[in-house]
Amino acid sequence: MDSEKKNTDDLSFREAMADVEPLKAQDRIEPVPRKTPPRAVQREKDDQQVLLELLEDNGAITELETGEELLYLRPGHQQKLLKRLRRGQFSVRDTMDLHHMDVSTAQKVLLDFIEQSCARHLGCVRIIHGKGLRSRNLPLLKIMTNRVLRKHRSVIAFASCRPIDGGTGATDVLLSSRRAKIQ
Repeated sequence: MDSEKKNTDDLSFREAMADVEPLKAQDRIEPVPRKTPPRAVQREKDDQQVLLELLEDNGAITELETGEELLYLRPGHQQKLLKRLRRGQFSVRDTMDLHHMDVSTAQKVLLDFIEQSCARHLGCVRIIHGKGLRSRNLPLLKIMTNRVLRKHRSVIAFASCRPIDGGTGATDVLLSSRRAKIQ
């Protein structure tokens, strides 16, 4: 019924306008459509999603077992720094023990410790997180330490300690002399 009315209206309009002649526009400039450069919108969305996934604690690093060694070297730094750190050749200037803390408290304490160490211009510090032997499923403090240290701009490198210094239950961290915050 609506389509019949629409057709009737269209027909009536056309009959009413049959002898109307359009006005000629003077000095009219025809619009030229601009060509906008193509954007890879889906790629931008994918890149944004990757960044969000990196920041999430979705358990991607939860494959760590209690005896697994932590190792990291920020891109752009020499491999020999990591070798020296693993051999215990840097003087550890301060130590933080995260035992008996829940994960959220330990994370805050760890971040404060790193900031204070940077402010005091300490080059190398030790974090004792434990091996997670008493944890029910996973070494939560060790996993959190690994995640936080990888994201912190002041961290140049970190490695699990030598067995005599705590082994995989402690991590030596090499800090940048420049102060920086979390990414």
